[in-house]
Amino acid sequence: MHLFYTPEILPENEFFTLNEQESKHAVKVLRLAENDEVNLIDGKGNFFTAKIVQAHQKHCKLSIVEHIAEYQKRNYELSVAIAPTKNNERTEWFCEKATEIGIDHIFPIVSYHSERKKINPERFEKKIISAIKQSYKAYKPEFHDLQKFKNFVKTDFKGQKFIAHCYEPVNKMYSLKEIYKPEMPVLIMIGPEGDFSKEEIQLAVENGFKEITLGDFRLRTETAALFAVSTVNLCSNFSGK
Repeated sequence: MHLFYTPEILPENEFFTLNEQESKHAVKVLRLAENDEVNLIDGKGNFFTAKIVQAHQKHCKLSIVEHIAEYQKRNYELSVAIAPTKNNERTEWFCEKATEIGIDHIFPIVSYHSERKKINPERFEKKIISAIKQSYKAYKPEFHDLQKFKNFVKTDFKGQKFIAHCYEPVNKMYSLKEIYKPEMPVLIMIGPEGDFSKEEIQLAVENGFKEITLGDFRLRTETAALFAVSTVNLCSNFSGK
């Protein structure tokens, strides 16, 4: 069944009209007609089944048949702070795949060794929206504004805080799998191609971050970030089994 992202829809709606772009896609491209059923998501956890009652190319009207709240809600909350890569497509790839696996917040940060210090948020939003539609996710990850590392590391976060790096640890180095506590909110910071600076790691530790390793091999930024997302997902879904 075809899925549409409709952030304007409300749980109490009995009817809903697709915007002009989605109406054209539904009627002219997909050739959907009256009485055909579609699914809708609002990005906030609401999942709808709807039936087309007026197949118009500019304002396709739907009747809501079923509404499911908190559709496939995960048992963990995951945030990743990542230094955008020089090649935009690699960061876009991470956003896409992390959305498919499960993530709540993506914080782009500028680190000392960052090669990219400006981004176009719309590019990443498009990838994220495409990924939630492809994977039938009712929750859309939030892509935040670009921040400097020194500011971001001092922000208040209620939950576990980790920073991944490849240096000798300031305190103690853990593997993500051994230190992560399932079902607790978690924030993981992933550095740029040249890693975080030692001064940044020290600052992170001073602000409550624990140091983690993602294995014995040096990984690309986007690979390391996706590995972290996958590890949290596996630990959360298979803990105690």
